[in-house]
Amino acid sequence: MAKRQIILDTETTGINPREGHRIIEIGCVELINRRFTGNNFHVYINPEREIEAEAIAVHGITNQRLADEPKFRQIAQSFFDYIQGAELVIHNAAFDVGFINHEFAKLQQALPPVEQYCSVLDTLKLARDLHPGQKNNLDALCRRYDINNSHRTLHGALLDAEILADVYLLMTGGQVALALAAEQDADAGEQQQLAIIRKGPLKVIRANSEELSAHESRLQLVQKKGGRCLWH
Repeated sequence: MAKRQIILDTETTGINPREGHRIIEIGCVELINRRFTGNNFHVYINPEREIEAEAIAVHGITNQRLADEPKFRQIAQSFFDYIQGAELVIHNAAFDVGFINHEFAKLQQALPPVEQYCSVLDTLKLARDLHPGQKNNLDALCRRYDINNSHRTLHGALLDAEILADVYLLMTGGQVALALAAEQDADAGEQQQLAIIRKGPLKVIRANSEELSAHESRLQLVQKKGGRCLWH
């Protein structure tokens, strides 16, 4: 069964929804079986209130920029339909989920809390488990995993979701590879041998210099992260 994950981030008018702060941007990146599908979700939202100056300094989004954008109630159902049933992958999930649940509860016909129809994976908790005692914000993780985020001068929901997707895949790549190997070993005894009919000799396609260089760079990265390279 295909596993659907949504890497999600939001931008807001301030830090506490209980003080009336609202979501102003939602960015989502879809993964199915750890592969990008291109079926992303991105929307700016008119919050119907002023954005705090401290928040503008973080994301650069002003009330003037959002004046003609839809209200949350106008995009709520499409957003709900998009994330329903997926595993949400969020950095500091309590913040974003708290805002989403607050917005859903404000609707005339309230939508249920996120936890009732999605599972949630908090990559901040995951990073702290993997790298205890170290900085684990998104910028620090990009440095740790050699992800180029030089274009990230301000926060943005879709941009941060795209970066987080890369971080998440690198953080969990080794674990998935081990799990896959175990599954393959378990299934090996149940698989039937298949006869392969060959018409003439197999064609050997050799890697060119650019491909060999890219392969070597990847092996060096694996070693740098503490992995073992059997191909070196």
